[in-house]
Amino acid sequence: MAILTPESSPFQSFWWGGYECTDQLNAFGNRVDFLPLTGHLQLIDEDYAAQKPFNVGTVREGIRWAHIEKTPYQYDFSTVKTMLEAGERHGIQQIWDLCHFGYPDDLTPLHPMFARRFAALCRAFVDFYRSVRPEGTLIVTPINEVSFISWLGGDANGTSPYCHGQGWRVKYGLMRAYIEGSYALREADPGIRLLTTEPLISIVPPLRANSREIREARDAHHNQFQATDILCGRLCPELGGSPELLDIVGFNYYYDNQWQLHPHQKMGWNDVVMDPRWVPLHKLLQNAYKRYGRPFAITETSHPGVDRPIWWRMVAEECAHVLRKGLPLQGVCIYPFVDRPDWDHLDQWHRSGLFDADLSQPGPARVLHQPSAEALLQAQAVVSAARPPRSRVRLPELL
Repeated sequence: MAILTPESSPFQSFWWGGYECTDQLNAFGNRVDFLPLTGHLQLIDEDYAAQKPFNVGTVREGIRWAHIEKTPYQYDFSTVKTMLEAGERHGIQQIWDLCHFGYPDDLTPLHPMFARRFAALCRAFVDFYRSVRPEGTLIVTPINEVSFISWLGGDANGTSPYCHGQGWRVKYGLMRAYIEGSYALREADPGIRLLTTEPLISIVPPLRANSREIREARDAHHNQFQATDILCGRLCPELGGSPELLDIVGFNYYYDNQWQLHPHQKMGWNDVVMDPRWVPLHKLLQNAYKRYGRPFAITETSHPGVDRPIWWRMVAEECAHVLRKGLPLQGVCIYPFVDRPDWDHLDQWHRSGLFDADLSQPGPARVLHQPSAEALLQAQAVVSAARPPRSRVRLPELL
């Protein structure tokens, strides 16, 4: 497959902003709604204006399925319309997650009507979107992080359907819906672009592992590709997956995405002496590209606390390595752009955004994390220098 040129990217900017939009049931069975909780719904104009000094013209947003469809097959897109209007005011390109961890109260991925209801939502969303935006390319993520949410709800009892030992069943149900929804989206809008967003991880056996431990770690590592393999028809072909549904491949990568299996032990990404089993991000991306041969993006990445600047320097160096190889890396999403709380303990904020939240002020107020801002602009310069000349942009001074 030919490598796409930067000019063929459908994204308005290489750097994206991501806003936490989960509307899931948390570990305590409480519905969370992060768009208003983080203040993004109320302060969307302020948030979009704050992106401009950082070359962020593209964002990931979510429609919040649980709030859109409170009655089966009846949809209220009024909040999405408000967000679309804000995007138009600020010249922001919005990528839309249709299911970002939350389902309507009467549905779970194990429900026999889950896929049909999701496909109907997909058709309704395109009809609504095109009534507001008849022109331009629509980019959609049907279901965010199937691999993670199937584990959280199917194995870890952390969200609906609150199961243990049912991760594969939940994943199978989610992917049935993903595929039916993708076909529905394509039928409603043949020019639509589909963006997957799955975790990119590395799982290794313990040092001096025996053959069983090596095999178990290898299998666990390869399982990260199950959802995408189902989508393109390599796995579970009875669900109707096809290579034509695999469009732009997105990878979510965080500081804790590499670990040892049995016993579970996270691997440090910035240790003075690196674990020999650590795999640099550029190698993980190169291996994933070799597997799928599609244009790709880092659809989520960030780090909590004081190490945020170091993380952005690392991400820049790794992305520059990939771009110098001529691979079609089409974007990096700063996720979250504005800080978010923990899903289960809403009084605990991650301090992982480019902007922190000042909870003493209504909104909550946004406070720029200056070390992250400076590191991000430096990271953008590194990446810009590695990109082909025709795709480079001039970096503004930090305000």
